[in-house]
Order: sequence, then structure tokens, then C-alpha cells
Amino acid sequence: MNAVFTSEKEKNFIQNLTKSRSFMPKAFVVSAGAYVAYRALTYSYSKFIERNVTNKHENFKQKQVTNKKLFLEKLIELLKIILPGIKTKEFGLLSIHSIALITRAFLSIYVAKLDGKLARCIVEKNLFKFISLLLQWIGVSIPATFINSLLKYLEGKLALAFRTRLVKYGYELYFQKQTYYKIGNLDSRLSAPDECLTEDIRMFSESVSHLYSHLTKPVLDLLLVCFSLNSMANKRGQSWLKPVMLGTFVTVSTAHLLKICSPKFGKLVSEESICRGNLRTVHSRIITNAEEIAFYGGHKVEHNLLLKNYNMLVNQVNKILGQKLWYVMLEQFLMKYLWSGLGMIMIALPIMMGKDASSNISEQISERSQTFTTSRNLLLSGADAIERVISSLKEVHELTGFTNRVYEMFNVFKEIHNDKFVTSSSSKVCTYAALDNLESSFEVVFKYGQVVCLNDMPRVQPEYTKGDIILKNVPIITPNGDVICSSLSIQIVQGMHFLITGPNGCGKSSLFRILSALWPVFGGSLCVPPVEEMFYIPQRPYMTLGTLRDQVIYPDSVSDMKAKGWTDDDLESILDEVFLKYVVTRENGWDSISDWIDVLSGGEKQRMGMARMFYHRPKFALLDECTSAVSIDVEGKIYQSAKDLGITLLTITHRPSLWKFHTHLLQFDGQGGWHIEEMDTNARLSLQEEKEKLMTQLAGVPKSQQRLKEICDILGEIE
Repeated sequence: MNAVFTSEKEKNFIQNLTKSRSFMPKAFVVSAGAYVAYRALTYSYSKFIERNVTNKHENFKQKQVTNKKLFLEKLIELLKIILPGIKTKEFGLLSIHSIALITRAFLSIYVAKLDGKLARCIVEKNLFKFISLLLQWIGVSIPATFINSLLKYLEGKLALAFRTRLVKYGYELYFQKQTYYKIGNLDSRLSAPDECLTEDIRMFSESVSHLYSHLTKPVLDLLLVCFSLNSMANKRGQSWLKPVMLGTFVTVSTAHLLKICSPKFGKLVSEESICRGNLRTVHSRIITNAEEIAFYGGHKVEHNLLLKNYNMLVNQVNKILGQKLWYVMLEQFLMKYLWSGLGMIMIALPIMMGKDASSNISEQISERSQTFTTSRNLLLSGADAIERVISSLKEVHELTGFTNRVYEMFNVFKEIHNDKFVTSSSSKVCTYAALDNLESSFEVVFKYGQVVCLNDMPRVQPEYTKGDIILKNVPIITPNGDVICSSLSIQIVQGMHFLITGPNGCGKSSLFRILSALWPVFGGSLCVPPVEEMFYIPQRPYMTLGTLRDQVIYPDSVSDMKAKGWTDDDLESILDEVFLKYVVTRENGWDSISDWIDVLSGGEKQRMGMARMFYHRPKFALLDECTSAVSIDVEGKIYQSAKDLGITLLTITHRPSLWKFHTHLLQFDGQGGWHIEEMDTNARLSLQEEKEKLMTQLAGVPKSQQRLKEICDILGEIE
């Protein structure tokens, strides 16, 4: 029965196998096709990934090469500034420094050989020779210590000389063509130029000087050490080729590993400089606007702002410290412990495998001790040199950051000299294609309220003449690109005293900035007198550091004053014109030095500004609310004195009391429009009085209506 059952199962199995024979080739073909497709897809995908990785790697390497090239170009440009020629103080210091470095390198070799001889004397128990060599060793230590001190001194002198060159160059650029004004008002690329002109230049100068010292001496040490070790090995019939090859391999591998693991110190230091500059800027703003902040009670806001900027600096410093922690640990392990073991091998090979010069065992031991001690000291000097070279890689990265900051600062200054400005809003405004009525590549018709891109806008250079002030179709455009007046045409002849009025933000002060060449002109034509024939007095006059005399004659110096023939008695007469003669007695004479911003009251500072006008005697005076804190009677006498001297007045004011001192009115309507008319003082004063009377009457109407309603309610009547 079991046999039958088994045969039945076999029969069924054979039948099923026979049925599936026709399916098996198809399944095999499908499986093989799927496998081939899978392998092809995998191969294509791997090649695609490989190409992408290769392209990214090549792009990264190309970017690295480009960055290094740019860094070298920037560094060379700065080096040309700090080292302009061989007949300079800087080159002399550099030469003396180089000689001192070479001398110190030879002294290191000599001291290492003395140490070996001293060790041999100890092994041989030769007391007299030991004392003689010890005296030589002490004698050499005196010039060696002097050279060490001289190297630090020369490094500091070099850094100071480099810094002086850069500071003078930077100051010259900073004060040319009013760059100090334009850098903060017309351009947004440098947030803290004071930080760049002080700290960044200092750090760059010190970094260059330090790197020169810490790269030149190690290279000299390495050359002399290799030469000395090779000479010692040759005496024993051995070559230092194998140990040097081993040391070179380990050193290059160490340097490559440290380079791979090195953080981007240049970028980190540059970001730290930016944070430090922002913190200083916030401090400066608080000091400058302390009174306003106190009035508003804004100490909490400023406190939080200071803490925010300080915390940003702390986070950046912590980031740098965290990056340095692991990097320094790796660096110390490789260069202190790994190299020490390698040094023992390099010393032992020539000594153990070489031939002794003497057959005497005692002589052999002494000679080996001398060779070991000398070789060890030489290797320590060589290892220290290599360590300083590799450690300098971090400083090179830091130098990259300082170089970028200083170079970019100078580059921005130069572009501002050529009227090339970049604002933060440049990405939000329109371009030429979006401007209406584009008549030509140099003529653009602007509209009030329009926002235009100023980065590439052609500029009109003012023409300086000895005659009148003439504006023809000049638009008034803010540094942000806001058009506040599409076109202004006006001619101001000497003797035409203009009163300029209008609502806030209509372009009154902006007109003065254009006349003073603080803002660029983007259309029309502008003819103005030379700078010395126009004098601008703001609402808050600037008080310079110096004596009381300096406040009156600013921006002239005492030598300029004497060259013009002015005396202290003349200055006293000027102060009498502005009713400030008492200040000379109160402040103990002309040579007294004080913090004049705090010593003088608001009205006194404004009258001091008017005193400067009487001193310089310009043809045109631009007066921007400059007597708002002065009493009306004193103000009138000052204006009359200015007219008597032949000074043409252009005044921005809201005081009707000054109308009578002007002949013409320039009025802005706040919508981009303007008009000019002759001043009829009596008619305008009568209209002003009528306006004030009507305003008083209208102010009482709501009160009368309210009282009438109350009476009707009491009487129970309907109004």
C-alpha cells in the first residue's frame, strides 16, 4: 500500500514537472533580463554619482585654488603698501631682523655642539675641560639672550612700522572726497569702518610681522640642522638619508593630516572681528545718543541690544575655542609625542649602525655620548622649527581673514572715490529696464515716490564756478533710491536770500547735501561755487576737540588763522557779534581746553556755529534750523549782521520772524512739487496772522458745540 502511494506521488510530481517545463525557459529569460536591467541601472547610477562627486570635488578644488590666488593677490597689494621700497625704514628694520634671525640660528648650532662636548666631559670625568666649556657656554648665553630679546623688539617695531604705513594710507583714503561721510550714509558694505581702521589693521600688521619671524627662522634652523647632522653621520661612515627620509615622510604626513583637520580659522576670525565691531558700534551709539535714550527711558532696550551683540561675540569666541580644543590636542600629540619617538629612532640609527672612530671602549662611550647629546639638541631644534612652521598654518588662516578685511576696506574706499556705491536695498529696487521715459543712456526721467537702483546709475559731476548756484532739472534722490523731488531748477544769484520751507522729508536738507556734494547728482546739471565759498551750519553744530579758539576757527588750524591775518582780538569781535564774548572770560581765555559739547548750552553752540560763519566769510551760507535755540531778538541781529557782510543766506526755518531777512521763497509741497516766489514779507505776515486767528477760532468751535449740547440736555430741549 505504501509502495502504491509512493508511486502515485512520484507520478504526480513527474506530471507537474512536465507541465512546468514550458514555463521554466520563460521564467529564466525574465529573471535574466531583470538581473541585467538591475546591473545596468546600478552601473549607470554609480557612474552618475561618481561624475557628480568628481565634478563637486573638482569644483571645490578649483574654488580652493581661486581663493588661494585671490588671497595672495590681496596680500601682495597690502605688502606693496607696507613695504614700498628698499630705501625705507621698514626695509631697514626687515634687514636687521633677518640678520638677527640668521645669527640666532648659528648660535643654536654652536650651543648644541657645546652641549655635546659638555656631556663628553662628564662621561670622561674631565673637570678642567668641563669648566672651560661651561664658561664658554655661559659666555655664549649673553649674546644669545640679547638676540632673543632683539628679535622680539624688532618684531614689535616691524609690526608698528607696518601699522603706521597702513594707517596713514587708510586715513588718506578715508578723508578724501568725503569718504568718511559717504561710507556710512551712501554705502552699506562696511558696518564698522572704525573697527577696520584700528583693530583689523593692528591685527594684520602684527600677524605679518609675527609670521615672518616664525617662518624665516624655522627654515634657517632646518637647513643648518640637516647640514650639521649629515656632517656628524659622515664622520661615522653613515648617511642621514634614511632617517631624514623617514622624518620627512612623517612630517609631511603630519602636516597633511593637520591641514585636513584644521578648522577655517580665517573665516572664524573674520566673523569675530565683525561681532567685535558691531558691539563697539552699539556702545558708540549709546554714548552719542545718551540724552535722547535717557529722555525716552530706553535703557532696557539698549541694555538688551548690548547683551545681544555681546552674546553673539561670546558665541563666536566659544566656537573658535571649541574648534581649537581638539585641533590643538591633535597637534600636540603628533608633534610632541610622535615626533619625540621618531627623533629617538633618527638619532639611534647612525650611532648604533655606524663605526666608532676609536678602538678604545672608553673613547667610544664618550664619543657616542657627545654625538647623542649633540644630535638630540639639534633634532629638538629641528622639531621645534617644524612645529612652529605647522603651527603657523593657523596664523596663516587668521591672516587670511585680516587680509580680506583690510583689503576690502581699502577697495570700498577707492570705489567710493569713483562714486560707486552699494546699498543694502539694491536687491529690492528696480533697474534701468523698469524706469519710465528712458530718453537715453544718460538721461532718466524720475517720478516722485519712485524707488530706483543707484548702484549703476550714471552720475553728474558738479561744475565749480566763481558765480551763482544753478540747478537745472536736478532730481533729489536719497541714498536708498527714494525720489523725493523729480526735477528741481533754480538759480541763486549773490544777494538773493532764499527762505526754504516745506513739510518734513520734502527735500529741504537734501538740497543742502547736494549743494555740498555730500549726495551724488543723478541727472540735470549743477553749478556751484568752490567749497570754500559755501558754509553749512546744521541745527546741532559739531564741537571739535581742542581750545576755545579752535571752536571758532574750525576747520582751520591756528597756523591757517594767522596766515589769513586774524588775531584773537578779531575772534573776540566775532563772538561779540553773536553775543558770546562772555564765554572767553568764563572759560579762562582762548587756550582753555574743555569738552565743549557739554560746557556750552544748546543756544551757545548754535551761536558758535554762526561765529564760524563770520570767521570764514563765505559767499553763500546754508543755514539748516541753525538758530532754533536762540532768542528771536538775538537771532535777528545775527542775520542782519550776516547780510551786512554780503553773505547770501539760504535758510531752512519755521520761524516767521526770519522772513524779513530773505528776498525769495522756495517752497516744497511734500509731493515732489515746488515753486519759487519773491518774498512780500508784510503780505505774508498779515496772512500768517489771519491764519493763526482763524485756527484759534476754529479750535473753539468744538467746545462751543459741546456746551450747547449740555445746555439743551439740561433744558430738556432737542438741539
